[in-house]
Amino acid sequence: MGLSGGSAGSVAATDTSMTGRGRGSAPSRIPLSLKLAYSAFMAVLLPVYLTHYGPTNFLYFCDIALILTLVGIWAESALLVSICAAGILAPQLLWAVDFLAQAAGTPLTGMTAYMFNAETSPFLRGLSLFHGWLPFLLVFLVWRLGYDRRAWGAWSALAVVLLFVCFFLMPPPRPDPGMTPVNINYVWGMSDTAAQTFLPAWAWFTGLVVAIPLLISWPTHRLLIWLMPQAPITSPVALPVTSALTSPSASPAGSGPR
Repeated sequence: MGLSGGSAGSVAATDTSMTGRGRGSAPSRIPLSLKLAYSAFMAVLLPVYLTHYGPTNFLYFCDIALILTLVGIWAESALLVSICAAGILAPQLLWAVDFLAQAAGTPLTGMTAYMFNAETSPFLRGLSLFHGWLPFLLVFLVWRLGYDRRAWGAWSALAVVLLFVCFFLMPPPRPDPGMTPVNINYVWGMSDTAAQTFLPAWAWFTGLVVAIPLLISWPTHRLLIWLMPQAPITSPVALPVTSALTSPSASPAGSGPR
C-alpha cells in the first residue's frame, strides 16, 4: 500500500544534521586544509605546553577553548565552536588589545606582560600568539556552522566550575612563579606575582563568578545570535515505518506517527 501524503512527508523530513553532514555525501563545511593546519598547530602546542607548564595550564579558559575547537572542527559541531565563541571572544580580543598596548609601552591590564618576558623562550611566546588569532578563527567557524544558542548556558556552567577549581585548588600568585601556572583565570587578580588588594579576595572571586557569565559571555551570546546564522536544529531520527501505517486497526485516530 502506498504511504499517505502526511506519513510520507514525516518520513522524508527526518533531520540529517545529527552527523553534521547528513546521510548523503554533502561537502564538508570546513576546509580540510584548515582542519589539518589547526591539528598540526595543536600537535606542537599540546606536548610543548605539557612539558613546560604542566597539565594545570589547560585549566585556562583559552586552552580549554583550543581543545574544544579541535574537536569541534573535525566533528563540525556547531555547539562546540559556539561554546568557545560565546566564552572567549571578548577576553581574547582584550588580550589582543593589551598585547598591542604593551608593545607600544602603555600596558592596560598586564595580562600580556609575560609575552615580553625575555626569560621565556621566543618559541613559547610565539605559540601563545594563538590568543590573537583564535577569536577570528572562531568567528569564521561559527559563520560556517551556525551559532548554537545552547552555547551560553554550557559555557557559563563550565566557566563557573573552572573558577572554583582554580580559586580553591590551584596556586595563588607568588613573587617568582617561574613556569608554574599560578592565578589561573585571574581568580586572584590580574597579576601572577601578587594578588589584587583593591577588593577582599572573596569579593573579587564572587565578582568573576557573576561577571563572566552575565557581563562578558551574555553580551557576546546576544551579538552572535544577531550576527550569525542559527545552527540547524537537530531532531530525533524518525522511527521505522511499521504495520501501523498499513493496518487501520493498529493505528487508531490520534496515535499514529507525527
